[in-house]
Amino acid sequence: MRYEGDIYSPHIAGDDYILQCTIGCSHNQCTFCYMYKNKKYRIREIPEILQDIELAKEYYGDIEKVFLADGDALSMPTEDLVTILDCLYDTFPTLTYVGIYASAVSILDKSLAELEELQKHGLVEAHLGVESGDEQVLRDIRKGVSRTEMVQAGRKIKAAGINLFVTVIVGLAGKTPKAQEHAKKTAQICNEIQPDYIGMLTIIVQPGTELYEKSQQGEFEVPEKMEILEEMRLMIQDMELNHSGITSLHPSNCIYLQGLLPEDKAQLMRTLTQIIDNKDVSQLRSRDTEKV
Repeated sequence: MRYEGDIYSPHIAGDDYILQCTIGCSHNQCTFCYMYKNKKYRIREIPEILQDIELAKEYYGDIEKVFLADGDALSMPTEDLVTILDCLYDTFPTLTYVGIYASAVSILDKSLAELEELQKHGLVEAHLGVESGDEQVLRDIRKGVSRTEMVQAGRKIKAAGINLFVTVIVGLAGKTPKAQEHAKKTAQICNEIQPDYIGMLTIIVQPGTELYEKSQQGEFEVPEKMEILEEMRLMIQDMELNHSGITSLHPSNCIYLQGLLPEDKAQLMRTLTQIIDNKDVSQLRSRDTEKV
């Protein structure tokens, strides 16, 4: 397969065929993110993308799941995305899922009718990095949108009938008194959006990022494992969700949790509370700081 630079996809999409539709990220200013720093954002030409689909057919045969990368493939013109979706479903008869990375800006830039059209042509799920529900934290990390805009974007995807997977980052406020407020407000923004799935990540300070420079200057400190667990517990405790999956099955985390809210909320809380109260580090795993 033909790819330009390093390729990233959600951890849960690790077995999907990754189709690179854009190069890099349309925003690429988040202080914690290093993934696309060496790429200049651009949208690939449609003939190139369609040729990649043909190559994937030759290499894989038939496939069931595809993920559209890079960092904000939804930023492409709607008509181009429709062309790609139609080609994918025509090429792979057993295809049942197409996911995409989406920014709040790219969601808000499209009309509801455009998003509904994408859903009708087979876009199943959008992955949105919410990161935090705290307005100050969003400004600090230079997310590029306000809390209100983030809520509007999440609700808009849902209104279009597209499944919404959001990521939130534990420890993003650092080892400060703001950590508790970040956790509570992140739970609150999830309550307002009501995503279909929530992926919990733990902040990793990567060289080459602004956050790394802050950490080197003593302006940012990653919380300890037990503090991370306390943030997770507070987030889950304050989440009031109607029917949302939640997972921490990501290499950045020191504990793997998975469940459905509200059904599994009590059990998730018991698991975290038992470890925190007993300071039982034996149940924790080493975080893989080389992965995101």
